[in-house]
Amino acid sequence: SHAREILHCLKEKYFGELRDLEVDGQKVEMPQALSWYPEELAWHTNLSRKILRKSPQLERFHQFLVSETECGNISRQEAVSMIPPLLLNVNPHHKILDMCAAPGSKTAQLIEMLHADMNVPFPKGFVIANDVDNKRCYLLVHQAKRLNSPCIMVVNHDASSIPNLQIDVDGRKEVLFYDRILCDVPCSGDGTMRKNIDVWKKWSTQNSLQLHGLQLRIATRGVEQLAEGGRMVYSTCSLNPIENEAVIASLLEKSEGALELADVSSELPGLKRMPGITKWKVMLKDGQWFEEWKDVPSNRQTQIRPTMFPIKDEEKLKAMNLERCLRILPHHQNTGGFFVAVLIKRSPMPWNKRQPKVHQKLPQRTGDTEVTTTNADDGSEDTTEEPTRAENEESKEMQELQNSDTEQSKKGGVCGPPPSKKMKLFGFKEDPFVFLPEDDPLFLPIQKFYALDPSFPKMNLLTRTQEGKKRQLYMVSKELRNVLLNNSEKMKVINTGIKVWSRNSDGEQFGCAFRLAQEGIYTLYPFIHARIINVCIEDVKILLTQENPFLSKFSSETQKKVKDMAMGSIVLKYDPDPEKPDDLQCPIVLCGWQGKTSLRAFVPKNERLHYLRMMGVEVFKAKRKEEGSEGKTETTTTTKEEEVQYGAAQTEERMDVEDKEHDLVTKMEAETGEESSHNPVESSAMEVENKIEDLDQFSKNNNNHVSQESKNTDTSNVKD
Repeated sequence: SHAREILHCLKEKYFGELRDLEVDGQKVEMPQALSWYPEELAWHTNLSRKILRKSPQLERFHQFLVSETECGNISRQEAVSMIPPLLLNVNPHHKILDMCAAPGSKTAQLIEMLHADMNVPFPKGFVIANDVDNKRCYLLVHQAKRLNSPCIMVVNHDASSIPNLQIDVDGRKEVLFYDRILCDVPCSGDGTMRKNIDVWKKWSTQNSLQLHGLQLRIATRGVEQLAEGGRMVYSTCSLNPIENEAVIASLLEKSEGALELADVSSELPGLKRMPGITKWKVMLKDGQWFEEWKDVPSNRQTQIRPTMFPIKDEEKLKAMNLERCLRILPHHQNTGGFFVAVLIKRSPMPWNKRQPKVHQKLPQRTGDTEVTTTNADDGSEDTTEEPTRAENEESKEMQELQNSDTEQSKKGGVCGPPPSKKMKLFGFKEDPFVFLPEDDPLFLPIQKFYALDPSFPKMNLLTRTQEGKKRQLYMVSKELRNVLLNNSEKMKVINTGIKVWSRNSDGEQFGCAFRLAQEGIYTLYPFIHARIINVCIEDVKILLTQENPFLSKFSSETQKKVKDMAMGSIVLKYDPDPEKPDDLQCPIVLCGWQGKTSLRAFVPKNERLHYLRMMGVEVFKAKRKEEGSEGKTETTTTTKEEEVQYGAAQTEERMDVEDKEHDLVTKMEAETGEESSHNPVESSAMEVENKIEDLDQFSKNNNNHVSQESKNTDTSNVKD
């Protein structure tokens, strides 16, 4: 519903301002909806970054883009890179693996699809987003954080050897197979040559020859972990057949019929595409061409591999249907170049077929289980695949080391960093994920204060501290809890869960030491039965434009409701009135604080601006005034907007990790002489990396779960 409101706002307000506009003597082209993207949810503009930044006439539009991007309502992305998630055909119950996910724009699309129905706070499906690069994982966290989902987990592994995970199904361990896998592999990027100048300087045939093996290993690992009947999309932003059709042909050949290319010609109508190719040659750096593997001299056979050549057997080649692959050419619809193949798994991979073993019961650790059976949708029994041989050997060696540790930590609901010495812990050492015990005294006052529904899944609450005071409470879905508890020894988890409560020492005197967090309010709201105040649209405007308004400023209905309520954290709910179509037509849930004589919203700055825009309140002029005070702007507005309440709570809030790091970001921006509200889109990848390096040092000393959220302005939009 929020997306529809933003679209309405874009069309009616911002696009209207661009009509007949001239910048530097050139007429501004109107943004166009991408014809092939469903429901007009993707738009294309020819405005260059420079024009967007520098033109006073476009300042409002530019600010809209920056602000909405920061709070996750829009994403800026290369048009063709939006295609793979659309072709995955995701449903809210699907278990999804994104193998090479950073920087995260495709992952954001997947999360969006899981939450297609906003009335379901916990979809049954989830996304596990992986990247091999530890630093890029934090970009990924930042992108995913904007969408506030309890169903996303970011992990840090080499995609070509990502471990087999296990889940608990009715008291027994089973290997986790994914319904959907996105395999957007590292590539030479020659399809990006229109926008990426480096490609022209650095391109060589060698790039593809070096990447082919890795791409094939990643794709192979992907299909091994795919459930039968599941879909895997393989994609690259390259047009070189060695990175594309050669990988797919090799995969199909060794699958011996277990995989097939899906015919997606009827999907995404309006997208201009070319069929996959079946004939190509292989060239060395020095210009030598080879048509067949047998022509390659022995001293070159380490550089060129047999899997790089097209299949010679015509019958085999025809059965593969390579023409079902999609090639998107840059000049067809003003995009980058792209390759996509959609694979469907019909049966287990031939090297994984083993006789099913009897299920082992939970108390016995089944790290070396080779095969399990699962019931397919049609009720038949299917053989599922074993972990690779190397993994089995490793798990046998690791088992003795881990058994005592793991059982101990699982009892306490602790999913910490792996106890095994073998696992390379590169990057930061993450804090453990500690699930709240069933009888934790911390939870009772929260349950009572907010009158939580008996169905509230308190088992899914976690913290990131084993000892000392718990400062933040996070929430994951039941399915992700299952994954976390059963795989802590083999998985390096960077981040998961959304913040639902924050400790606020002043709250204790009102009966609850934890205040609600805006980040998780849409997930939490369906379970809260107390401390809810329904407000009208005029009240919402007051809450979002004034820092600490007195109760007398609100409507009489709101004043009456507040009168009988104790001080402390509250929920402010706006429900649209269908009889007033000109008013905002999507529901809004805000966290607030009720004081003795005042009522305030506790909402981050960009989210405030978003809601005000949707209600037609002009926020631009106020912004310009703020910018007059240059360096102070972000800091003053943020601290004002982000306090929990007036008085003593401010002191505690300043100690919050997010605030500390936010100040660091602001300070860095001031040093680089940029406006603190600068466009996330503008930062080059280089700037982002430098700033992340500065933040990394800081993150080591802080709880990374929280600290990544506030790298916002800098990391927001480094796209594919």
